Amino acid sequence: MREIRLHNTLTNRLELLEPLHEGEVRIYTCGPTVYDFAHIGNFRTFVFQDVLRRFLHASGYRVLQVMNLTDVDDRIIQNAAAAGISIREYTEKYIQAFIDDTKSLSLETPEEIVRATDHIDDMVDLIERLQKKGFTYSREGSIYYSIAKFPAYGRLSKIDVAGIQAGVRVDADRYEKADARDFALWKAPKPGEHFWETRIGAGRPGWHVECSAMSMKYLGDTIDVHSGGVDLAFPHHENEIAQSEGATGKTFVRLWLHAEHLIVEGEKMSKSLGNFFTLRDLFAKGQKPSTIRFLLLSVPYRRQLNFTPDSLKQAESSVERLRNFFARLKEEKLPAGSKVEMQKRATKAEADFDLGLADDLNTAVALAAVFDLVRDANTAMDRGELRQQDATRLVASMEKFDGILAVLTDDDAEKTRNLGFGAAEARMTADQIEALMEERNVARRRRDFKRSDEIRQQLTDSGIIVEDTRDGNVRWKYK
Repeated sequence: MREIRLHNTLTNRLELLEPLHEGEVRIYTCGPTVYDFAHIGNFRTFVFQDVLRRFLHASGYRVLQVMNLTDVDDRIIQNAAAAGISIREYTEKYIQAFIDDTKSLSLETPEEIVRATDHIDDMVDLIERLQKKGFTYSREGSIYYSIAKFPAYGRLSKIDVAGIQAGVRVDADRYEKADARDFALWKAPKPGEHFWETRIGAGRPGWHVECSAMSMKYLGDTIDVHSGGVDLAFPHHENEIAQSEGATGKTFVRLWLHAEHLIVEGEKMSKSLGNFFTLRDLFAKGQKPSTIRFLLLSVPYRRQLNFTPDSLKQAESSVERLRNFFARLKEEKLPAGSKVEMQKRATKAEADFDLGLADDLNTAVALAAVFDLVRDANTAMDRGELRQQDATRLVASMEKFDGILAVLTDDDAEKTRNLGFGAAEARMTADQIEALMEERNVARRRRDFKRSDEIRQQLTDSGIIVEDTRDGNVRWKYK
């Protein structure tokens, strides 16, 4: 298996991935809070997690990934009550929307997708363990974790715990980073609020205890990798460490991975600024799923990603370049044989691609290896220097790359139609294009240039570029 080094937020250094269970990497990923549609900032993190699991598979590892769905918190309870429906009914719409969105971006499905409301008993068990070990106290029916009882609090986020006032309680699921104090493990019910009757009393779990209980249930006391957005490092992941290690006395996570923020045209994404986008907002504007996926993975996960109209155009152009090259390899009429130089060139590109990803998932380096190969191979084809076996080798390389990138298949129209969007008409198939190209060739041979030009315009209007080559042949590609 390939050696992979990842940046551990806890130690702030690159560390070798060394799974606890031979050949298997166990990963917990923080999924969405399903009170609304997930936004593109969320999907920046989910795409990074998908690249990680795809590369682990490609490197010979088995993967056991658990993703949680937070389907109970203050906002969900309030919104469900306002709508006059149950929590389950309210969240079901957004859970299904999230799953549909992940499919549109070609995200692989984790081995376990778990809902918080299905694991209330597990959370109660964990809270009782913490009570027995003296980490908690109760006030007015709620149970709190005392961070003063956990001396290691703050290691992950590097927060100055001396500035945190012990015994000051925070009940809200959402609170400002500077306002982290003792946090609620269990919340007493408010009038009219949904609650569960349990051994520790009536109420509902706090947000942080959900992830600790579910990760340990499915992955064990110590897990290999925990990932999420950088905004979750504090207080959410800090609190997970306190809960989990307080209960078990063992290291909770060996490698913490955090994706940096996505910003929009240099500014934080915000509804008030009018720069807040869900995937569905972008599909409604005609953006393609492959374009969005490529853009979200193109910038290494620990660098901030600036989401702009220009970056979307560049991503679309990059995907089309890859698709056109892949199609050209399979359609170009090439002489038999192979050339050692091109075989070596493909091998080097594959090695560079893997080295980039093995170095903390550096997608920029990996993509540079791909596009350098595309450039060199296109130049060889233009010069008549590429052979049939070279093309076969290059097709295999592109398929290997796409095991991670997942953008070569041109199914954008189908994906957006499935979500109720459609720019709509499906792109012409290769067979349809070839039939028109042959009709155009016949028209040119009989010097019917009017009909030839009409066909060329029809193809152009359908997003097809027709190129007359120097050797008298004609080829086409998608725009």
